[in-house]
Amino acid sequence: MTQSIPRRSLIRRAISFFIRNALLISLRTVERLFALPYLYLRCYLIGKRDQKPIDIGLGPEPLINNIYHKKALIQQGYTAETFVNETYFITNDFDYRDDDVSSKRGLLGNFFGNYLFFLRTVSTYKCIYIYFNGGPFYGDDRLKKHEPKLFKFAKTKVVVMPYGGDVSILRNYTNLPYKHAINKDYPSFHRNMANIESQVHRWTENADHIISGCDWVDYTYHWDTLTLAHFSIDIERFVPFRRRTEFYRREFTADNPLRILHAPNHRAMKGTDFFVAAVNELKQEGFPIELVLLQGKSNSEILETMAKVDVVADQLIIGWYAMFSMEAMSMGKPVICYLRPDLIELYLSSGNLESIDEIPHINSHFTEVKSTFKSILNGDISLLDHSSKGIAYVEKYHSLKSIGELFFQINMSLGISPSNEN
Repeated sequence: MTQSIPRRSLIRRAISFFIRNALLISLRTVERLFALPYLYLRCYLIGKRDQKPIDIGLGPEPLINNIYHKKALIQQGYTAETFVNETYFITNDFDYRDDDVSSKRGLLGNFFGNYLFFLRTVSTYKCIYIYFNGGPFYGDDRLKKHEPKLFKFAKTKVVVMPYGGDVSILRNYTNLPYKHAINKDYPSFHRNMANIESQVHRWTENADHIISGCDWVDYTYHWDTLTLAHFSIDIERFVPFRRRTEFYRREFTADNPLRILHAPNHRAMKGTDFFVAAVNELKQEGFPIELVLLQGKSNSEILETMAKVDVVADQLIIGWYAMFSMEAMSMGKPVICYLRPDLIELYLSSGNLESIDEIPHINSHFTEVKSTFKSILNGDISLLDHSSKGIAYVEKYHSLKSIGELFFQINMSLGISPSNEN
């Protein structure tokens, strides 16, 4: 038998529900009538004052490369800070976290929290480096379209760069295996195409500077700076992980097999099943090989495992590399990764690459991965050569110094000089 709810309790609940919703409706009315005009006024006044304590802000998407970008900028004499509205499981090592602050704001502060986050951003930074999904309003469909004008009112310079999903317009994909892989990993991703197209157009037409590179050139229709990838890495952090070069001269045996690390965040897009199938077939044929598969692990856990393997397997589908490859190369690990011939040609013709011979990756298509593994096991591919080339490559193209110098040139073109010039 169900227990009846006392009448007084029902009345109290009804009153509470009415008050809560009436307050919410009132707040929404205030927001629609007054909050946005107030925001424009505040940004205008901030721009007139033009006194901001930090040169560069990096965010709000909580990506690990923001942390390296900050280090690169600091080496060039800039004051820099990472700012996010939330964090992912990969890392939470950011300077300003709005999710921490929001817990102390109370009901009214929480309701207007995204406005407060935006005002802090334009009050704090002379220039921001963001991604194509936008600034502090990127999760608000109504407000995000106002960001370019608000940043101009506040005299905050905006440098925009892609990271992947923020520019991935499916109809522009010429890499059909990659298009298929995205539809497998993210079957509802196509429903976001209108939003992605609008944000690519919004920031391409309104940002002060656009950076492109990687395979993002397929989806970005204009750039002011083209680079292999804007990712930067603190190479010194990885020196302690490096093993002696003699390690790569040994033979592989049943007791000491070839150990390959693969750590996919998107299995189809990374070609995980092709890596797994190739290793299983070679095992059945008696080859000493082992695949170490990590998923959903923190960056620190992945690096600890990476230090103990022979080879790192990045991806077989996408056609270019990113942070995972760079971390492995900084550690002196040979990397298997598919690099599209047309992208290699682009970066050679644009002068971003000096020579095809300096590319350190063991370039393998998904149709070739089994034979690639065999060539390593048979000694036809020198892991030592790929190890040394990888270290030299990241030092040349992705070190804090290299990316810092790139950012320095961009900032100076926007009139942002480093505050800590020697």
